[in-house]
Amino acid sequence: MKSNKSDNIKYIKLSLIAFIGSILFSAEAMAADPAKQDDSAKVGAVSTPTSQSSISKESVTADPTVSGSTPKKAKKSPIYAKVGSMSITWQDYESAYTNEVSKRFYHNKPSENMIAAFQREVGDTLVNNAMLVQEAKRRKLKPDNDVVKQQIAQFEARFAQDPNWPQSRARVLPIMKVRLENENLRIKLKELVQNVPPPSEKQLRQYYAAHPEKFTSPPQTRVSIILLRVDPSAPDADWQKAIEQGQVLVKRIRDGEDFAALARDYSGDVTAEEGGDMGYLHEGMLPGLPALTVSKLQPGETSDPVTLMEGVGIFRLTERKLAEVNSYKAVRERARELWLAEQRENAWNALIEKLKKNTPVQVDESRFYPLPAASKTPAENQEARKP
Repeated sequence: MKSNKSDNIKYIKLSLIAFIGSILFSAEAMAADPAKQDDSAKVGAVSTPTSQSSISKESVTADPTVSGSTPKKAKKSPIYAKVGSMSITWQDYESAYTNEVSKRFYHNKPSENMIAAFQREVGDTLVNNAMLVQEAKRRKLKPDNDVVKQQIAQFEARFAQDPNWPQSRARVLPIMKVRLENENLRIKLKELVQNVPPPSEKQLRQYYAAHPEKFTSPPQTRVSIILLRVDPSAPDADWQKAIEQGQVLVKRIRDGEDFAALARDYSGDVTAEEGGDMGYLHEGMLPGLPALTVSKLQPGETSDPVTLMEGVGIFRLTERKLAEVNSYKAVRERARELWLAEQRENAWNALIEKLKKNTPVQVDESRFYPLPAASKTPAENQEARKP
């Protein structure tokens, strides 16, 4: 317990460090204030993300999840990417990476290939966010000032007792304000773009007909059980006794006695009061051996005794329902929800793809691990093979 508590505290500290770092080195704030871009150039390049405290004037590339890894020299450019009129610094990237890597991998040690892909995933998110902010401003959207003020007040309350807060406040809050405003703009843009009109009845029926798999009830089996409980550590003689008792019960059931009545008298399962009825079960709800046993039964049949971890079980298959496509009337509302969700997602993705085509983007990936050869384009592979 003590170790888990220590790990939790460490994780919270890392999250707070990354959160403050993302404010101090906000790409949006840099874009909003050209003077800050000039200042950022003086910081110099930073190491490939490990933690926010790893910022240095030496440009290096190292495993971002393992301390003490061997660094490699990289270019000394403070700019990770230029996206339209905005610049994303390597400090921006550092803070974003630190925040996300702790969520994705936590204590796990990823391979270099996983890191390479993840580095680019974080970069793509930053680039997309910058494009979306510019698009929101192009559409003349305005941030919700009341929401931003409330978020800033919550942040101040969180760090009010920090002894370093008073001297950092005047520097951090203006940058944080821009960051929160831009985040709010992205939310407003998404709400606007995803405000698609509801489907017509014809569109709904076409969607239902085109996607029967979305409206199909999976196969179900209605199963009952009699469980003769045996302690897992009990001697073999106890297990043998339970098996023999199970064989007697199976014979009585097959001779015509009521399964449910015997379950109430003998079963140690929680379903005993219901006559052993487990209800309708979807595929995967029963573990391996019980599922295999039930799969061999026809409705109305009772299995032989089966040895389980908690005792000896006897299964009865009451009914087997095949997969069935639900009627349009029964699933109309679900079809409407799915249609709207799909259209909203399509509209948002279409906007991002359009912005990618129309927004000039320059990205410096010199500090990233190389992607595996198989994931590169044929032209990149050919270039890599040149002496």
